[in-house]
This record gives sequence, structure tokens and C-alpha cells, in this order.
Amino acid sequence: MYKAFYNLRRNPFEISPDPSFLFPTKRHNEALAALYYGVRRHKGFVVMTGEVGTGKTLLVRCLLQLLNKNDVSYAYIFNSRLSPIEFLQYVAGDFGLPASGKNKSELLMELSNYLIARHVKKLTTVLVVDEAHHVSADVLEEIRLLTNLETTQEKLLQILLVGQPELDEKLDSVELRQLKQRIALRSQLEPLNLDETRGYIHRRLELAGATPEAAKQLFSEQTIERVHRHSRGIPRLINTICENALITSFSQVLPSVPPSTVDDVAADFRLGVVHSAPVKRSSKKDDNTDALQAVKTLLNLHEYLKRMRSSELEPAISTRSGASEHEPYI
Repeated sequence: MYKAFYNLRRNPFEISPDPSFLFPTKRHNEALAALYYGVRRHKGFVVMTGEVGTGKTLLVRCLLQLLNKNDVSYAYIFNSRLSPIEFLQYVAGDFGLPASGKNKSELLMELSNYLIARHVKKLTTVLVVDEAHHVSADVLEEIRLLTNLETTQEKLLQILLVGQPELDEKLDSVELRQLKQRIALRSQLEPLNLDETRGYIHRRLELAGATPEAAKQLFSEQTIERVHRHSRGIPRLINTICENALITSFSQVLPSVPPSTVDDVAADFRLGVVHSAPVKRSSKKDDNTDALQAVKTLLNLHEYLKRMRSSELEPAISTRSGASEHEPYI
């Protein structure tokens, strides 16, 4: 639509996770290195977390491109809202194993034989669980049990858990402490800072066909600052803002994207609207605990006042016992 007008060969700000558009920040390089090392060195569990839109799925796809498909087989789980038996069926099916109509023990036997056969041939097997923050505790326990297949030196199945920061909170729970102790490598993606946002936008424009000079003219320094402010450095939002800003500027036959257009796009997408977290309602158990605590506090206060009253009356009683028979009691 606007490519010919701005001398571009392709759309620079598509939101699909295209590995060719990877912008290698320090954090992204470290995370990709951790994923690659964990798989190649057969470390077992590797966890990567990051906020929505920070590029987790893009890094996973980059990893899968880096791995040699001749000696690496992988199952990719992108819908994590599955029951334990559905999860095992999905994994077995993605590895090309017969899964239809099999029960849990049969599925586990199929997977075990498959992993052992590949290990004998010195081949690597990987399980990628995307959106892992949605995985139930029961399924995570099944995943942990899959890693029991191991030799004295390495794991037979390499597992990558990828999800939002809620995944870290889930792994910190008491019921998953065994899984947490088995994690060999962890990495976390962060939003881009202003310098990284500038490099991100320029790199995408250049990969789409713009010269470095044209990229700087199309998105000025002030415009990039507005993009960073509204996107908060989240790559997916950067793409959304820049794509729509280019369309708007093209419709107005503007040679570059003005900062005001970025502000308008951000307003249209309601990027300034941030909902606060809902107030957690206390459970019945919590209500009972609070009530008991309140009663206990009142009883303690009652005893305290009773002791204070007794201590104040003691001098009066002493004076009364030593008074003359003709003196009135006060």
C-alpha cells in the first residue's frame, strides 16, 4: 500500500514473528544463547520469560532455525490449555508417533521408546512449550516426569518453557519446587530502551529496503521518542504504532512520519489506557480468619482495660480502709 511511495520492498513492521527481522539486543542475544546452549548440551529444563510482545516466540523460531534439523526433532506446543492426557497425546502426535486412542501408560511407553531410540543414534529431541504460564500444575508435573528419562550424563528430552512473568510465579509455588530445582538455565526478556527502539525501527526499515539516510528521514528522532513513549519499548506495540503511522502518513501524502501522527495512532489504539489489577476478594476462609483475629483483639483489649481499672481502684481502697469512722467514704 505505502511501499512504493516510501521506496520499500516489503512491509517493515509486520507483527508476525519473522526470524529475519530479529533485532539482537543484549538481552535477546543472551536469551537465544541460553536456549541454544541448553538444547545442544542436553541440559534438560530451560525457561525463558518476558512480558507480552517482547519477542519470546520470535526467539524460539530463531532457535529452531539455528538447530540442525538433520539431528534435532522437536514438538512445539502453542496451545497450553490441555489436560495431562491431551498434552501427552499432542506431544506424541507432533513427534509423529501414534497417539489416537492410547491411554496414558501407552503414550508414555511410546515416548520413552522414541527418546531412547533417538539417544542411541546420538540425536537430540526437544519439547517447546509456548504460553507456558497457562499450563496447569498437573501438566507441569507430567513434563517434569518426562525428564526422568536420562543417562548418568545428560537428559534424553530437552524442554523449553516459554511464557509471561506469571510463569516465574507459578514455578515459585511449593507444589512445583521439584520442577524448579531441575531448571538448568533461565533468561528474561525486557522491553527496549530508547536507543534500542531507535535501532529496532531503523533496522526494520533498512531490511525492508530503505537506505540508512532514508530511514532516519522517515522516522525522525522526535518521532521515535514518541513511539518509545507510547509503546513502552515493547516490540509488538512498536510494530503496531509504526505500521499504522506509515499508513496514515501515506494517506496524507507526507514524506515522513510526524510525531503528531504517532500520538493520534496511540490514541486510536487506546495505548494510554491501563487497567488496574482487580481487587482480590477474600475467601470464606480468609473472612473467618479475620473475624477470629478481631475477636481476639477485642478480648485482649477487654483484659487490658480490666487490669487498668483494678490498678486505679487499689489506692482508693487503701485510703478507704485507713479512714476514721466519722469520715465519709469518698
